[in-house]
Amino acid sequence: MASGPSEENIKWLPITIKWNKREISLDEDCIQVQDTIAQLKEVIAHKTGVQPDKQKLLGLKFKGKQPDDSVQLSELNLKPGTKVMLIGTTEDVLQDLHASSLPDEHVINDLDVPEECEVPVSQRDEFLAKIDKKTREYKIHMFNQPRPGKKLLVLDIDYTLFDHRSTAEHISQLMRPYLHEFLTSAYEDYDIVIWSATSMKWIDVKMRELGIANNPNYKVLFYLDHLAMIDIYAPDYGLLRVKPLGVIWGKFPQYTSSNTIMFDDVRRNFLMNPQNGLRIEPFKEAYKNRHKDKELLYLSQYLKIIADYDDLSKLNHRLWTRMVPRQ
Repeated sequence: MASGPSEENIKWLPITIKWNKREISLDEDCIQVQDTIAQLKEVIAHKTGVQPDKQKLLGLKFKGKQPDDSVQLSELNLKPGTKVMLIGTTEDVLQDLHASSLPDEHVINDLDVPEECEVPVSQRDEFLAKIDKKTREYKIHMFNQPRPGKKLLVLDIDYTLFDHRSTAEHISQLMRPYLHEFLTSAYEDYDIVIWSATSMKWIDVKMRELGIANNPNYKVLFYLDHLAMIDIYAPDYGLLRVKPLGVIWGKFPQYTSSNTIMFDDVRRNFLMNPQNGLRIEPFKEAYKNRHKDKELLYLSQYLKIIADYDDLSKLNHRLWTRMVPRQ
């Protein structure tokens, strides 16, 4: 990953949030003047537990009215130390995964970005600065240690490993077919990381319910949640939230673009590292498709084939079915 710009060239914006008789400083968070209201709300959610769609922020004005989530903080002429009042309440995590929408669902939808849309990270200093900030400040809880000589497999959860929208009596009915066989096979050649665009509390619940957290046949290094993601701006598509692999590579130098592959059902999630991403077919309507879905079975074979390649970033993962045709 290319080195980011020097710290003095990045304008950070200290803000204080007043909420429930508390004052919460955001001095150490990744808040830049070019960030949006939506990004500010994500940081507030992490600090308070109040989800972005439940937040009302008082004290912010844009052209005489309340700004919408797409407005950049630089347009508000905020001064360092500005105090913003938050109105909103927290919600408990529901143990029933199907009782309500997941956190950050307003950010993740079915609209995808065409394959030809790529963001040249080497030319966008503001994106590199965000990755550098995340690398230094995002805290990772390790479950297991990296193994020498292993490549890295980064996996999404929703619609990749299970159907999180359909109803069922038990989560096993929503689990993607061949899930544990896939992870067991992949673990022979790859260290495994789970990265979801939801909050860590939901990841913990899903990994336990799916039987992944303490499976004896494979081990997961760590989880990453939505707070490890960054927002980027693509001229034709506007503000996009993505999963930059540079955050992992910055923390673990043994993993690089040459030995990392990411599976996600939403292509825009790996726009920062398109050469390392493979878009998996989403697993939906489990009640109809769980008896015929073989995507993980085929991808197990693909991972075996490329395990000995020196540089995974030189492969065109969009063409993976030519090596392992679906039947």
